[in-house]
Amino acid sequence: LTLAVILHLALAPLLLAAMFVDPRVIGGVNGWIKPLKFALSGAIYGATFLWLLTFVQGRRRLVQGIATITGVALIVETVLITLQVVRNTASHFNVATPFDGAVFSIMGIFIMALAVANFVLALVLGFQRLPDPVVAWGIRWGLIISLAGMASGVLMTTTNLPPTALAAAQAGQPVTIAGAHSVGVDDGGPGLPFLGWSTTGGDLRVGHFVGLHGLQALPLLAFVLTRVWMTQRLNARRRVALIWTVGLGYLSLTVLLTWQALRAQSLIAPDGVTLAATALLFAMAAGAVVITIASPGRQQGSQPA
Repeated sequence: LTLAVILHLALAPLLLAAMFVDPRVIGGVNGWIKPLKFALSGAIYGATFLWLLTFVQGRRRLVQGIATITGVALIVETVLITLQVVRNTASHFNVATPFDGAVFSIMGIFIMALAVANFVLALVLGFQRLPDPVVAWGIRWGLIISLAGMASGVLMTTTNLPPTALAAAQAGQPVTIAGAHSVGVDDGGPGLPFLGWSTTGGDLRVGHFVGLHGLQALPLLAFVLTRVWMTQRLNARRRVALIWTVGLGYLSLTVLLTWQALRAQSLIAPDGVTLAATALLFAMAAGAVVITIASPGRQQGSQPA
């Protein structure tokens, strides 16, 4: 896993340079953007996972197994995505040839293995008692939310086909695409700079992205809440309550963004229902935070959680 992080960090500047040297376009954008995004996200995910594994007490073989599976999965995924760019074709959802279908299937197998490793770590740390309850719940919520983000990615291949693929299937023609991240429109249309999220239809990558980065956001919040200037103002119970409030709100946001995408609605063009749901979510979360901070409470020592 450490090697995977190092390789992804080393690959990122090379892919960035390739964007400027080689202007090839795949799926409506510069072909090197996708492997660059995966190199950056793989490095962040791998480094975060390395840190989380240090909290597992004992279980040395399990830790080594989880680390190895995650590291191999990250490397295989990024290598295959880069290989397909070199071949000047798409990596995800591409079943145009037997080779392309095999590449996509292998990617799916290793991503599933990565998700299982995440789930196992969530179970282990969910039942293991940790010294600081604030850190414990920050880690647990981060793992739970990241699993939700991965689940939204599954929808791209199990329930979603672009309009052109649906039309081809209905006409009895060969289907060369096995899924899509855009909903209601074909992949490769107008999108946000670099991220590429569709501006004309729904995009399941939004909830996928937000959910995955809960793995960093919630532990980071826990880190802030365990600083001295926070512990002097809020007791352990209220700081745990804040973690739960933000965790529930973050998970709800991930679900809301996925729901918006499934309704073929662009992130930047929400309808009244989406705006109302978003406003309600943020109002409830903000209200809960204010109540938690303002409520009286005695300073208490931390208890394992």
